[in-house]
Amino acid sequence: MKNGFELRKSSGKGEGIFATQLFKVGDIVMVGVIKEVLNGNHSHASQIGVNEYVLHAGLIIKVNHSCDPNCGISVNKTGAHDFVTMKDISVNEEITFDYAMRNYIVDYFPKKCMCGSKRCRGRITGWKDLPDGKKKEYEGFVAPYLLELDAKHSCKKV
Repeated sequence: MKNGFELRKSSGKGEGIFATQLFKVGDIVMVGVIKEVLNGNHSHASQIGVNEYVLHAGLIIKVNHSCDPNCGISVNKTGAHDFVTMKDISVNEEITFDYAMRNYIVDYFPKKCMCGSKRCRGRITGWKDLPDGKKKEYEGFVAPYLLELDAKHSCKKV
């Protein structure tokens, strides 16, 4: 595949995106393009601001969640999310990201996470509910408005 990835069956998860080439740490794996502005949050929505949600075009919506992802989020000049490697990705490896990297609140998935990672949290959460250690681990790979929301909410607790 010329893009370096393709849609395939993903064991126990339906479909997923798999690498057809090697990606090194810091590579942009997928470039985000906003297809549509949405009225609210849902399972394929990407949060791009405090109360702003969009649907990305193309196969980005098929990238599965992992509690131990190989990609993170970088907001591009259009406001869409690019997927950038946090770890090297080998050929035939599934491309994943943590849904908490883009949405402050996630409450529309089954109670039990099915990512299969040894580091699985047990359920898919939004940024708001991530442990502080995981937030630190994701530094530089999350949408910046999530950090703004954290700062805003921590000020209210004082």
